[in-house]
Amino acid sequence: MHRPQAGAGERNGEGSQPVVTPEIAAEAAVWVARLHGPDRSVHMERECLAWQARSAAHRLAFERCTDTWQDVAGLRLSTYANAASAGAASDAKRAGPFKPRRWALAATALAVGGVLVLQPWRAIDTYVTGVGEQRLVILQDGTRMSLNTATHVRVELARAQRTVKVDGGEALFEVAKDARRPFVVQAAGTEVVATGTAFVVRLTPASKGGGDALAVTLVEGQIVVRAADRATDAVLLNPVVMAVGDRVRLRRLGGVAPGESREAMQVDRPRMDQMLAWKRGEAIFDDVSLLDAVAEMNRYSPKLIMVTGSDALRDLRVSGVFRTGDNVNFARAVAELHGLAVRERSDRLELGLR
Repeated sequence: MHRPQAGAGERNGEGSQPVVTPEIAAEAAVWVARLHGPDRSVHMERECLAWQARSAAHRLAFERCTDTWQDVAGLRLSTYANAASAGAASDAKRAGPFKPRRWALAATALAVGGVLVLQPWRAIDTYVTGVGEQRLVILQDGTRMSLNTATHVRVELARAQRTVKVDGGEALFEVAKDARRPFVVQAAGTEVVATGTAFVVRLTPASKGGGDALAVTLVEGQIVVRAADRATDAVLLNPVVMAVGDRVRLRRLGGVAPGESREAMQVDRPRMDQMLAWKRGEAIFDDVSLLDAVAEMNRYSPKLIMVTGSDALRDLRVSGVFRTGDNVNFARAVAELHGLAVRERSDRLELGLR
């Protein structure tokens, strides 16, 4: 029976190893480099699987490159390149001469992979949500990161440590267990250290009349809150080991001397359903001041509520469950409860005395 000839990247004969050409080896090196880079996605993974499905040689080349990447610590670029293409060179001898163009392609691809090999398993990325937006991000290590409204974080996954820097906003971290790589969240000069746990970090940047306000709430597991620079921070000189349900609140204030700062720390145990209500699109208030309730609702809407008029409004209290982002109905409900008036402007809502 007639058998079709094996094409490039197919087996040379019955039972022999697939022929990996330099071109296939180069493509495999690029795939490994891309999958360990910051732009990895589900779509990219599917494309890589489709590429491997093209032939046994494609799968073999990918396996060789992957094995080298996983054991790459301490290796030089030349070693990685040799490992990635060693099989290709011997296979090419069996397959016949190849064009210089293929060698150029292989050299280029291996150079790209080699640059990434210098920092294996490292990924750096930035994630942002707009006002009223929420986003779920699953990091390469399996950690789930739920971002609340107006949040900005930077993620760096390295071999020794997983680091997230929170520049503002709120995020729930459900950390994948990895005892060899602690998970560290940095915000406002403070570090939250975990290995496998769940906690919420909320950072309100400095505004008029106050400094950065940081709140860390432990949902499950155990975490340690400590100063990022323990040499200059007096309040958190000793790390705080949190228990489930604890919330640590810190407010960094300006000091007396230029460049100095001080912090006020408070530990309490809030209602967990209230702390995580934003994941359901809700804001729960339990006898909070009107100004605090308005400030919370304003986080989720571009149409802000402005409290106007008498200072007596500051003493009003608010309780209830409200839909985040719906400032109009919130203002109307509060106005009806306390006998106030709501004036709708093109860019804002004014809540005040009738």
